[in-house]
Amino acid sequence: MSKINILEVSFNFGGKNDTIYPVILQDEHEMVLIDCGYPNFLKLIEDVAINNEVNIKNLTKIIITHHDFDHMGGLAEFKRQYPHIQILASEEDAPYINGSKKSLRLQQAESIYDSLAEEEKEQANYFHKTLEAVESCNVDVTLKDKDYLEFCGGIEIIATPGHMPGHISIYHKESKSLISGDALVVENGELVIALPQYALDIEEAKRSIKKFLCYDIYRIICYHGGIYENEILKTLKNI
Repeated sequence: MSKINILEVSFNFGGKNDTIYPVILQDEHEMVLIDCGYPNFLKLIEDVAINNEVNIKNLTKIIITHHDFDHMGGLAEFKRQYPHIQILASEEDAPYINGSKKSLRLQQAESIYDSLAEEEKEQANYFHKTLEAVESCNVDVTLKDKDYLEFCGGIEIIATPGHMPGHISIYHKESKSLISGDALVVENGELVIALPQYALDIEEAKRSIKKFLCYDIYRIICYHGGIYENEILKTLKNI
């Protein structure tokens, strides 16, 4: 029997209140954190886990859905604190997480810099430096589409490129939960594609959503926006 814990991690970033929803899956042998927040989020996530009666010292693995800094910014810090844990990510994303390739988000930001108005460039420079400062971390296990992990009630990897080429989502078989990463978000109570302006290939992102129609989904857990349970099949088809 496995347990799924949805952490509600609230914080202020750049003067704006926000919340992310990392997920912890656990059984008698494994505890798996899916995405780990911004840089320096270790203590914040630990505190939220404790409030949810989760002893994060039992953490064995972290799965990263993609290398945006709000999803893997805290990864190196987690690895230092818990050096025994395994890091899992897609084959495509591993080079960006381990630092052997420049962040695609940074490349995107740099590519539009010259088109920005002068008053926008100061903020853009700050964003570039923030991305450049994200610590790299080695990936221990690479994942691909349809990989099935037997622990924690069964975890199936779904390749969902679009937001980023190496983006993955995760289907938790036992609870029929889809952990969507940034393939989907909940905005104002509605399920939508995550931030189309940041999707590196929006048409591919839409095609990725079609994959979800093949799964028996009871609820969708979005990293941004939380839980969605309303007429899931119909909503996915509409998207």
